[in-house]
Amino acid sequence: MDNRTEVREFLVSRRAKISPEQAGLPAGGTRRVPGLRRSEVALLAGVSIEYYSKLERGNLAGVSPSVLNAIARALRLDDAERAHLVDLARAADGSSALMRPRRRTPKQWTVRPSLQWALDAVTAGPAFVRNGRMDLLATNQLARAFYDEVYAPSHQPPNLARYTFLDDRARRFYPEWDLVADISVAILRTEAGRDPHDKDLHDLVGELCTRSDEFRRRWGAHDVRHHGSGAKTYHHHIVGDLTLAYEGLEMAAEPGLTLTVYTAEPGSPSEDALRLLASWAASRETDIKADTAR
Repeated sequence: MDNRTEVREFLVSRRAKISPEQAGLPAGGTRRVPGLRRSEVALLAGVSIEYYSKLERGNLAGVSPSVLNAIARALRLDDAERAHLVDLARAADGSSALMRPRRRTPKQWTVRPSLQWALDAVTAGPAFVRNGRMDLLATNQLARAFYDEVYAPSHQPPNLARYTFLDDRARRFYPEWDLVADISVAILRTEAGRDPHDKDLHDLVGELCTRSDEFRRRWGAHDVRHHGSGAKTYHHHIVGDLTLAYEGLEMAAEPGLTLTVYTAEPGSPSEDALRLLASWAASRETDIKADTAR
């Protein structure tokens, strides 16, 4: 992903989202494009139009934190968007070699025994570890059953974004599919800013842009977000409807990875559904072990 292009398209997309009225400026005459003009962003940020135009052309290398903060304020960026702008500026300061997609290394990430023990200790809800590309790297038994369809042979390695956009069953699994799709793309956009030379991420985005119009449209919006906590509804093919809260925790020992735990409200039908799913998962595991022993 070319950094200059990313910077240009991100800044232009944010500028287009803000009306003069929202920024406290007079609307003026007819506007050819929505949102603020470059000159208005420059005015709000306290920089010259020439300097802001240079930045919007993708030249963030060497820009000071104070200027980044001024632009973030002018464009009314939220925390995730501010962090993304900083990531893009940091990437712009890297060498050209750093900006090239990183070659894959033969060594694959493997779950530490102690981490797997910690996941397995969570028995009341799905718990899993994912990376910024939304690969499922490690799960407890309940998460493996919860994301049963994501582990289909066509989705290897198991990836939540690929499942969301390329598997028709995802629209049944996610009753609020549009919201989930928006979040998925925003997570990938955030990761692209954080690690722009990730070859696997390049490949995933290229595949999804080629195979999914829904993904390609959302990718072009340049939306980013932090995905830490909240609630979602699901329809699992075994236990039906669930509403689950989630907490995503950044792993200090594994930078770039997130540990997520889903829970149901105590005494709710969703808690009963998770218990039924846990029973199904345990029964299936027993059957698999029995078949292996034969």
